[in-house]
Amino acid sequence: MTVATQLKQAIASVQSAASSMKTFALETQDQQAKQTFQQLAQTLDDATETLKQRQRYIEMQEPQYKQQ
Repeated sequence: MTVATQLKQAIASVQSAASSMKTFALETQDQQAKQTFQQLAQTLDDATETLKQRQRYIEMQEPQYKQQ
């Protein structure tokens, strides 16, 4: 498995976790929990963007890994 493939899987996993946090935030009535879930979702969204930046860098350095 290439680094590019592993990176794509990591991005998908982090996006999935962020979606779960957003769902939890919508479903809870506890305001403190809601805030915590929203903060976690934002942190995971930030991590997703960082991973995507890394993916773009890899694709520039190694064109064979460019998404089709």
